[in-house]
Amino acid sequence: MHETAIAQSLLEIVKEQALLYGAKKVTRIRIKVGALSGVVPEALQFAFEVLSRGGVAEGARLEIEEVPSRIRCEDCGVFEGTPFLVCPNCGKLAELLSGRELEIESMEIEDGGEGS
Repeated sequence: MHETAIAQSLLEIVKEQALLYGAKKVTRIRIKVGALSGVVPEALQFAFEVLSRGGVAEGARLEIEEVPSRIRCEDCGVFEGTPFLVCPNCGKLAELLSGRELEIESMEIEDGGEGS
């Protein structure tokens, strides 16, 4: 289950950024996961919840936006949801536009200042 390693890396990045900005706590993290990334969102969510215990992101809401695969055939146009790099219309090789994403989009924090 490589989602555990991904969750660990995610938490390391979040911890670094939290320290950089003087965060007391991370409350929400938004990520994008492409349909072709090989990541199972439910498994990533579970691993995140387990691994975040005791850290700055404990209790944070992990929001996962699933990005569908999209390809473009120079002759036929754009197709969504196909797992292959071949145009489903004409069979020519197509360009991958999206679907391999695995990126942090944003995070929300509570700062360590007074009144936060």
